Amino acid sequence: MANLQRIALVLEYDGAAFYGWQRQSMHISVQEVLENALAHIIGEKVGVVAAGRTDTGVHALMQVVHFDSPVCRPITAWVRGVNAHLPAGVCVRFAQQVDGQFHARFDAIERQYRYVLLSSAVKPALLNGKVGWTHYPLDIQAMQQAIQCVLGEHDFSSFRASECQAKSPIKCMKTAKLTRQGSLFYFDFAANAFLHHMVRNLVGALVYVGAGRLTIDGFEDLLGYKNRTLAPPTFMPDGLYLTKVIYPEACQLALPNQLPDWFWGEK
Repeated sequence: MANLQRIALVLEYDGAAFYGWQRQSMHISVQEVLENALAHIIGEKVGVVAAGRTDTGVHALMQVVHFDSPVCRPITAWVRGVNAHLPAGVCVRFAQQVDGQFHARFDAIERQYRYVLLSSAVKPALLNGKVGWTHYPLDIQAMQQAIQCVLGEHDFSSFRASECQAKSPIKCMKTAKLTRQGSLFYFDFAANAFLHHMVRNLVGALVYVGAGRLTIDGFEDLLGYKNRTLAPPTFMPDGLYLTKVIYPEACQLALPNQLPDWFWGEK
C-alpha cells in the first residue's frame, strides 16, 4: 500500500483493567482497545506492534508501539484523538512519526521494569492491584546482596515460565537493584530482553531470601540449576511496571525521559 506513515506511540495503562497486552478471543486486551481506537481516527482497522507483551495485571508507564497509517493525521490526533476513544485505564502519552523501517519490538535494545512490593502485616486496600504484597518482614540487606547475582549475562531458565516462547534463555541484565522507602520495596531491572514471567520469578525468589526461606547462596545456585521447578513460585503481577524502552540513537525516537510525576518512589 502506498503512502503509509509509520507512527510510534507511548502508552500508559493499568494492567488490572485488561487481560494483558496481546489480543485475545475471549477477553479484553490493551492491543484490542488501542486498535479499535485507532480505527476511529484512521477509518479502518490497523495492527499495532508493541515493544513487550505484558501479562494480565502488569502495568506500563512507557509501552512503545508502532503501526502503519494509510492516512495523514496531525500528531494531536494520535494523542488526544485516540485517547478520546480509549477506555479508562489506558492512554497515549506521546506520538511521533518514525522511519518506515522502525520496529517497536526488534529495534529495542533495553527494557526497564520496576516491581513495587508492600511488606505489611495487613494487605493493601487503596494500593490493591498497584503493588505486590507480602506479610513477611524482609531482610533488605540479604535481598540487596542476592540481587547482585543476576547482573551480567546468564541463563535464566530457572526464572522462565514453562510457556515462554523466547528462542534463548540467555539474557544480559544491565541493572538489578533494590531500594526501600518505609514499607515499600522497589526492585529495578534493566536488560536487553526478558523471558516470560522472568521479573516476577526473580522477585518471588528474592522475597524468599528476605524472609529467610532461601539463602543468598541458594539464590545464586538457582541460576546454575537452570531448572524452573527448583525455584520459588511466580510472584503476583500487581506491582510490576514496564517503565521504559530504550532504542538506538539512529531510530531518532524522542521518547519522554522521565516517569510520570505521580509515580511514587525513587526515579
